[in-house]
Amino acid sequence: MAAQNGKDLLIKIDMTGDGQFETAAGLRATRISFNAETVDVTSLESDGGWRELLAGAGVKSATISGSGVFKDQSTDERVRQMFFGAEMPDFQVIIPDFGTIEGPFQITSIEYSGTYNGEATYEMALASAGRITFMAFA
Repeated sequence: MAAQNGKDLLIKIDMTGDGQFETAAGLRATRISFNAETVDVTSLESDGGWRELLAGAGVKSATISGSGVFKDQSTDERVRQMFFGAEMPDFQVIIPDFGTIEGPFQITSIEYSGTYNGEATYEMALASAGRITFMAFA
């Protein structure tokens, strides 16, 4: 796989619940992280004293974070509505040459900042709120 442009990692929001996703406008930096908790089943009988994990157990989760500038009033307003309403709509994350991640997420934090002679910026973090699907690019 060749190097990819960071701007091609897109976060999209299902704005109305109809499955039509719109790119979160103004994002400059995005990040997605996948996690899986382990369930340790090590005992005195474990081979050579090595840790053993229970296959297929544990909680899986994904987190998304992004930061950027205000550009598009409709997506900015929708993000605020989702946060204050504790909504968990579907999001899509497009990862270049890898695939599309899709599922419900809740905005867990949103921060606004700005400097006197600069642009207003925001940062947001999201946590998975249900089953996440993955579709590889063909």
